[in-house]
Amino acid sequence: MNISPVEELFTLFNETALILQDELACSYLEALAETGENLFQGAILQEELSELTVKRLKKQYSELKLDQFSNEDLRKAFQLVILKGMKENVQPNHQMTPDSIGMLFGYLVEKFIKKPAFRLLDPAVGTGNLLTTVLNHSNKQISAVGVEIDDILIKLAYVNANLQGHPIQFFNQDSLESLFIEPVDSVIADLPIGYYPNDIRAADYELKSDKGHSYSHHLFIEQSVRHTNPGGYLFFLVPNGLFESEQAAALHEYIKEHVYIQGLLQLPTSIFKNKNSAKSILILQKNGEGIQPPKQALLVNLPSLSNAYEMDKMLTKMEKWFQENKG
Repeated sequence: MNISPVEELFTLFNETALILQDELACSYLEALAETGENLFQGAILQEELSELTVKRLKKQYSELKLDQFSNEDLRKAFQLVILKGMKENVQPNHQMTPDSIGMLFGYLVEKFIKKPAFRLLDPAVGTGNLLTTVLNHSNKQISAVGVEIDDILIKLAYVNANLQGHPIQFFNQDSLESLFIEPVDSVIADLPIGYYPNDIRAADYELKSDKGHSYSHHLFIEQSVRHTNPGGYLFFLVPNGLFESEQAAALHEYIKEHVYIQGLLQLPTSIFKNKNSAKSILILQKNGEGIQPPKQALLVNLPSLSNAYEMDKMLTKMEKWFQENKG
């Protein structure tokens, strides 16, 4: 029976992570970051391992050559082992952007950004899955930056990027604190939804709440706009009720003043656990000299992504919009 490249890689990542988890008495995700680093460096970096464990790992590592695999195979396999680790150690903020959504982001970034080279920021980079999906689906020269507060997630993102050969600059910090990065031409983000606990820091934002905690996803939008060059594009995965919450009025005003809405793509509810968790992709362009709003925003209600015929029809409609508004 033929085993796919993704299955081969999954087996290697999983089995070696389990060996390291056992020997180092750490979590599966920590062990996964360790084995990924070993594979990238071509050496076993953990000095406290027994001789037998080192031999076992060397044997398994020697059975596969990473340069024989495509970036997408590496990304998908690494994503699957991360998902396995997250299921074992569930934390509400550890959620990965589904592949189909990542590919849509990649398509949109390619269509909107005409520059052959540009800077791209993901301020909620997590394990790097969304960012590397976009990089893998682009032929352009992209200088990428990722910011993530969670220590384990950013280590996995760093290993993920190294295995795929992407030179991404990572910052391990709260994205809503001061970011010491050069302005970027584009932002992508699967926005963290919820309340931001640091009211003192939130007070520096226009989108702070007048009473109680501010919405972190609103603050992420404002922080992203701050760090984007005039005319730059921002692509956000947002909850469908984004403009219906009790803090929505302030968001409306902020958007009217600082950005143009280029589009809103409502994703099929079938890819989410339930209707309440359904999301859309919001596309914004930062205001600037000579920047005009589109004649008409790209408003799309996407069909099931597995329905090839309906998706093809929708992509044709979107292509027509690009020709009329971005030609």
